[in-house]
Amino acid sequence: MKKFKVITQKDLPLIAEKLKLDKEQIIDMQAVSAVLPFRVNDYVVDNLIDPSDVPNDPIFQLTFPQRGMLEEADYRRMRDLLASGANKSEVKLAADQIRCKLNPHPAGQMELNVPKLNGEAVSGMQHKYQETVLFFPTQGQTCHAYCSYCFRWAQFVGDASLKFASREADQLLNYVRDNPQVSSVLITGGDPMVMKTKILRRYIEPLLASGLSNLHSIRIGTKALAYWPYRFTEGEDADDFMQLIEEVRAAGKHFALMAHSSHARELEPEVAQKAVERVLNAGAVIRCQAPLIRKVNDDPNVWAQLWRTQVKLGMVPYYMFVERDTGAKAYFEVSLARAYKVFTEAYSQVSGLCRTVRGPSMSASPGKVLVDGITEVGGEKGFVLKLLQGRDPGWVNRVFFAKYDSKATWLDGLKPAHGEDRFFFDRFMDAAPLGSARKG
Repeated sequence: MKKFKVITQKDLPLIAEKLKLDKEQIIDMQAVSAVLPFRVNDYVVDNLIDPSDVPNDPIFQLTFPQRGMLEEADYRRMRDLLASGANKSEVKLAADQIRCKLNPHPAGQMELNVPKLNGEAVSGMQHKYQETVLFFPTQGQTCHAYCSYCFRWAQFVGDASLKFASREADQLLNYVRDNPQVSSVLITGGDPMVMKTKILRRYIEPLLASGLSNLHSIRIGTKALAYWPYRFTEGEDADDFMQLIEEVRAAGKHFALMAHSSHARELEPEVAQKAVERVLNAGAVIRCQAPLIRKVNDDPNVWAQLWRTQVKLGMVPYYMFVERDTGAKAYFEVSLARAYKVFTEAYSQVSGLCRTVRGPSMSASPGKVLVDGITEVGGEKGFVLKLLQGRDPGWVNRVFFAKYDSKATWLDGLKPAHGEDRFFFDRFMDAAPLGSARKG
């Protein structure tokens, strides 16, 4: 079975020649990766990055730390500490202080989304939308490579207080059994596909064996089709995963890989296409989602090509997200107005088969907020917004309006339109943390 070679901060000088990096770039990356997680592998470097286009290459931007990901003062602080030979504790203290400013858990993940079972908070799970429970297996809290924009970057910096993780398969089973409104379990991370299939079975098989009539689907969130497709094509473990998919389907459950597909180049290698084919032939559906990221895919032609490629291979375009308000957001974000323009121009280029995709969507505290249009009503220009998912299920599919702001990049940067002083969900969000009051 093929194995990949992990590349981390200490290895940056070793790949400088291959990627045509100069000394200053290496120093910049080492300073940034002392704060934000960095991990890539030789498959990504050898197959997905064009060295002649570094640093502008989109996959290089997607996986390697860049100076602009930190505010200049924070960058200087980390660079000076490393240059002076500061000890590990000094470097860690400075890094922790910078991380705390970067909103490590956006959209109320820690405060609002943690469910309860028998009156006690359940670790390693989130329950924001009534139908879907997110489960974070401890063994899956890393990735084959890290996306530099990742909104779950806090999972990877070695601070247990910032991490969601669970080893308790029984807790997952009991929670789904005790909450009949739950119809879908999403196993996420990190990337669960770093785990051996026998570990995945420990979490999935009890769900199948318990005859849970309310459970209709099992999903796995993964970037492995892009960053290590051999996980699905080589060796007994890959074969065992295909068997697991078949077992889920035989139990009458839908099985989906929620693939993070940021750029069509990720799907160009022959092994990636073979991986997609194997997963589909085993009976799974592959639904594709990614955020709109400046310097990576902020171009309608890139998205149109991505969606066409996905459909050609049998995958389903699912979501274009807005970059979340966390981590290195300032480096990657685009305005909501531009996000809508990019989505619309890409959408207009493709056939109806690609138009299963929804976006641009913000995964904000109240729910998944779609930027559904820019229009003028009563002489006032504004955004047409719609909740695709809601923390309160009564909010789903509700349309509301915000004043047009060409610079706004997130929901909290918008103001209600048409004389309203607050959005309809604000008073509910203030009154009670709905996610923390889940049945259990």
